[in-house]
Amino acid sequence: MLQFFKYVLATMVGLFVFFIVSIFLLAGIGAMFSSDETVVISDKSVLRLDLNKPIQEVGVENPFSGVGGPFAGEENVVGLKDIVEALKSAQKDDKIQGIYLKTEGPSTGWATLEEIRNQLAEFKKSKKFVVAYGESFTEKGYYIASIADKIYLNPAGGMEWNGLSAEYSFFKGTFDKLGVKPEVFRVGEFKSAIEMFVRPDMSEASKKQSLELLTAINDHYLQKISASRGVSPSVLKGLADSLAVENPESALKNKLVTNLGYWDEFENYVKGVLKTDLKKDITYIGVDKYLKSTNTSPEGDYNKRVAILVAEGEINSGDGGDGSIGSNKFVKELKKLRDDDKVKAIVVRINSPGGSALASDVMWREIQMTNKVKPVIASMSDVAASGGYYMAMACDKIVAQPNTITGSIGIFGLIFNVTDFMNNKLGVTFDGVGTNPHADWPTATRDMTDFEKSMIQKSVEEGYEKFTTKAAAGRKMPVEKLKTLAQGRVWSGVEAKANGLVDALGGVNDAVKIAATAAKLKEGEYRVRYYPEKKKPLEEMLTKIMGDEEEKALNKNFGELAAYAKMYKKLMNMGGMQTRMPYEMVIK
Repeated sequence: MLQFFKYVLATMVGLFVFFIVSIFLLAGIGAMFSSDETVVISDKSVLRLDLNKPIQEVGVENPFSGVGGPFAGEENVVGLKDIVEALKSAQKDDKIQGIYLKTEGPSTGWATLEEIRNQLAEFKKSKKFVVAYGESFTEKGYYIASIADKIYLNPAGGMEWNGLSAEYSFFKGTFDKLGVKPEVFRVGEFKSAIEMFVRPDMSEASKKQSLELLTAINDHYLQKISASRGVSPSVLKGLADSLAVENPESALKNKLVTNLGYWDEFENYVKGVLKTDLKKDITYIGVDKYLKSTNTSPEGDYNKRVAILVAEGEINSGDGGDGSIGSNKFVKELKKLRDDDKVKAIVVRINSPGGSALASDVMWREIQMTNKVKPVIASMSDVAASGGYYMAMACDKIVAQPNTITGSIGIFGLIFNVTDFMNNKLGVTFDGVGTNPHADWPTATRDMTDFEKSMIQKSVEEGYEKFTTKAAAGRKMPVEKLKTLAQGRVWSGVEAKANGLVDALGGVNDAVKIAATAAKLKEGEYRVRYYPEKKKPLEEMLTKIMGDEEEKALNKNFGELAAYAKMYKKLMNMGGMQTRMPYEMVIK
C-alpha cells in the first residue's frame, strides 16, 4: 500500500510539473505571436538607445524574456546591426524628434562603440537632438555620450576619467594547488597567451605590447572626444593624469558635461525641446519596438546581394554554437554563398580572439577558394586577432576600426598534465599498454619525455612558418617584413594600417561598399543580407529550453565534483595548437 501511495504521489508531482512547464511554454509561444503585432509610433517620439546591455553583431531574441519563470534567463541581446538600422531609419522619420542615450557603462568592445558613435554622427546631420543622461559614466559610456548635444550628469553621481587600463588574471597558483601542470610550446616574443598558465604576472614583452596598444586606442579616444567637446587632447590627458575630474562639478567645469541635473530636470529639458506640456510624459521607444514599427523591407535587387557572413566568438572545429565559430558550420555557410549566383560579393565580419589553429586554417582555405570566384572583404569588429586575423588574411581587402584589436600573428601549443589533479582531487589513476614507445602521445595523463616535447615544439614552429608565409602572401609583402610584425604581437587598427596588416579604416558599411565596388555593383542596386540567417522565434525557444541539458547532466552525474569536471573539460578544449591572442583582453 505504501508503495502504491508513492507512485500516486510521484504521478501527481509529475503532472504538476508538466502543468507548470506547459504554462510557461504556452506563455512563450503567446509572447512570440504577440511580438509580431504592429507598433505605432506617435508624434514627438524619442528613440531610446540603451547601451547598458550586451551587444552582439546580430541580436538574439529570447521569447521568454518578458514571461519569467525557469526559462527566462537573460533579456534580448541587442544587435549592432539593429542599432545601426534603427539610427538610419530614425534619421529620416518625422515622428522621431531625437535620441536619448542611456550609456552609463556599456559592456561591449571599443570597435562596436565606434560603429555606433559614427552612426550617431550621421544622425546629427538631420538636425534632430541627441541628449544623454547618466547617474555616472565609465570611459566607454562617456565615449558615446560625448557626441550628444546635451550631456546631463546626476549631481550626486560620478565619472571615470583616469585613462584606460587592462588587467589580466593569472592561474599559475590555481594550477599549482590543483595539481595541473601546463606543458607550453610557443613561437614569438609577444605570444603571451600562455603566460596566464605559467607565470604569476606579465612578462616585459607583454607589458610593452599591451601598453602600446592601450596608448594607441586612448589617443584615438581623446581625439574623437576633443572634436566633440572642443577640449584639446593634451588638456584631456592632463585631466586624467591629475585626477582633476573628481566629482560632477569638476566634470562640468572642465566641459566634459553640459549640465548637472536629476532625471526630472533632464526630462523637463527634453520636453522643452519637444515643445510639449511639462505634465505630459515623453514617449520613449526602444530599438526593438522601433524596428517593428518601421518599413524594414530591404532595398536593392534581390538578385544582386552583398552577403555579410558573421564570424563571432572563439574558433573551434565542428559546428560551434552560441559564442563560438565552428569551422564546419562556417565552411558550409561560405560554400553556399560561393555557389549562390545571386550573391555577388561577401563581407566576412570577424569578431574573434582566435582559437584552434586547425579550424582557423580550414576556414582560411575556404575563404581563399571563395575569393577566386567573387570578392571577399574582411570587416574587423572589436577584435580580429590570431585565428581571427588568420581568417581575414585570406580576403581580398581588410577593413578595421581604428580601435580594433588585431594582429597577434603567432601560434602556441598547450597540453595540460592532469595526472595529479585527477589522482588527488578525484581519486582517478591511469595505466595502460601500447605497441610502440609513444603510442599514447601526446598525453595529458603522464609526464612527456624531452624527445616528445621537442616534437611538439617542432610542430608549433612549423605552424608558425605556415601562418607567417600565408599572411605575407595575403598582404603581398616579404615574409621577412611580415615576421617583424608577427611574433604574436597585437596592434590597434591604426597601427595595423600603418604597418600594412589592414587596408582601410572603417566599419562594416565601409566594407560593404568596398565589396560592392569590387563586384562592379552601383550604389542602390544591390541588397545587403546577413548570414547565417537569424533563427525563428520557435527555434530560439527550443534552443533556450534544451541549451542547459548538458550542464544539468554534469551536475546530476558528478554532484559536488561537477565544478572539477567542468574545469577539466574547459582545459581539454584549450589543448592542442592554438592561434589565440594574449589573454582575455578587456580594456576599461
